[in-house]
Amino acid sequence: MKTMKNKFIFVAIVLSVILFFSFNALKYKIENITEVKIAGQSIKVELALTPAEQARGLSGRLSLKESDGMLFVFPAQDKNQIHKFWMKDMNFPIDMIWLDKDKKVIYIKKDARPESYPNLFGPDVASQYVLEIVSGFADKNNLKIGDGVELTR
Repeated sequence: MKTMKNKFIFVAIVLSVILFFSFNALKYKIENITEVKIAGQSIKVELALTPAEQARGLSGRLSLKESDGMLFVFPAQDKNQIHKFWMKDMNFPIDMIWLDKDKKVIYIKKDARPESYPNLFGPDVASQYVLEIVSGFADKNNLKIGDGVELTR
């Protein structure tokens, strides 16, 4: 009986170690995203990972370069979470693109303007990522629902 208990403890420890390293590897991978490839274009992104970063977003900034953006990454365990965005304290219009867990475009809000605040934008389905980019990007690059997106380092 003691041998069975020892085997169980050993297996539990091994599984715990594997889970720990898998989680940290995934976290490392997410935190090292520097670029989004979408509609044949490469966008250098700043990440919004924490609730504080996500609440702040691009608010208060004066502009955004055409090749830059902000990628909001929501935890995978929140897979049923619906994310709505507004234009509070924004100084320029943007395009917002919602992506599902498979990094497919599920919703696009084109030309969201600061004066639209407090209106909320977003799909009525769960998303895991939201990309904010310069207004006009979606039209200029013929972005559409179902397009795939690649996150790279």
